[in-house]
Amino acid sequence: MKLELGYIDIKDIKFSDESKIKDGVLYVNAEELKKLVLSDEHIASVSFDIARPGESVRITPVKDVIEPRAKISGGGDMFPGIISKVETVGSGKTHALRGAAVVTVGKIVGFQEGIVDMKGPGAEYTPFSKTFNLVADFTPQDSLTAHEYEKAIRMAGFKIAYALGKLSADITPDEIKTYEYLPIMDGAKAYPDLPRVGYVLMLQSQGLLHDTYVYGVDMKQSLTTMISPTETMDGAIVSGNCVSACDKNTTYHHQNNPVVADLFERHGKTLNFAAMIITNENVYLADKQRSSDWTAKMVEYLNLDGVIISQEGFGNPDTDLIMNCAKIEKTGTHTVLITDEYAGRDGGSQSLADANPLANAVVTAGNANELIVLPKLDRVIGTLDFTEKIAGGFAGSVDKNGNITVEIQAITGATNELGFNRLSAR
Repeated sequence: MKLELGYIDIKDIKFSDESKIKDGVLYVNAEELKKLVLSDEHIASVSFDIARPGESVRITPVKDVIEPRAKISGGGDMFPGIISKVETVGSGKTHALRGAAVVTVGKIVGFQEGIVDMKGPGAEYTPFSKTFNLVADFTPQDSLTAHEYEKAIRMAGFKIAYALGKLSADITPDEIKTYEYLPIMDGAKAYPDLPRVGYVLMLQSQGLLHDTYVYGVDMKQSLTTMISPTETMDGAIVSGNCVSACDKNTTYHHQNNPVVADLFERHGKTLNFAAMIITNENVYLADKQRSSDWTAKMVEYLNLDGVIISQEGFGNPDTDLIMNCAKIEKTGTHTVLITDEYAGRDGGSQSLADANPLANAVVTAGNANELIVLPKLDRVIGTLDFTEKIAGGFAGSVDKNGNITVEIQAITGATNELGFNRLSAR
């Protein structure tokens, strides 16, 4: 597959009577977007706001973040099986509004939702303090269950990102990057002397509002399989989960997976990016055994020399991570793991819930239990009503002056296990 990804750099977002992109500014007609969103009867109301880098603004509780993108030509359309037909994506030409993001917030769904500060110490922990954010604040119909509400907001976010992305159809990109993923045998012939490296992307799929969707299918319903890394750039994988904000892979993370980007950067030079495998994270031991068996089997079939494995979440999924690692290592393929840690506020506890001597090459994205004080900011988009209930918060998190003390797991993207953050140790 060959994908040309054209980046249109967005330098600001402004409300306007006409939605358009001009001179690097994304102009948004909020009333048009309201009509689009409120066509879903599950949503009672929605309001829009803008948060810019450096502004004294706090966004919470954050549910998902999405980069506006549009398919310009070739292949299937964006977010296949979600808001577009189920056609294979990952080829042709796609435009991305680089520097812009759609952020969804509203009444809390699950307790594992997050905070994005655009200024102050908290801003250093989230990549979304550097993006120009169109924030959609939703109010659900009173009769909705948590799952119905989560789905309604998820779908609305994709509709908004899709509509904004389509504004770029006639815009000349500021930069074009070409990604080509060869068939397995063609790749082996093209780079016979380079090590064959694969990427195992573990997707959160534990249910109870912990779900990831691939072409519209809940990943827990799938066995381990392969995907072209270019498909992820067209929205083939989207977030539908409420795992802790710090290590949640938002849809934006999947669209801009840095492991994929780095492997492509080295492809044909120091390594052959030979395969991308996606597997699920299950609750029950038998399901974990099945999925990890299939992952190791696929790695062995593909004759890979090395594999990078990234995790999403913590605790129960640590077992999936270690099972994948140990079984792949036993095939003779070397592994490197990307995870984060829950080592206690003093860093003195066991970092992962599982371990194995074969897991001897690990990159950590930081200790999610580390405490941080977030000073009061001038404006809140969303509500602080749930700050003491979200993962990382606790009774007394908000003091009388409006300062917030939380573990960094409350900050969206703080210890992201794709390495999409600023904390790391090896």
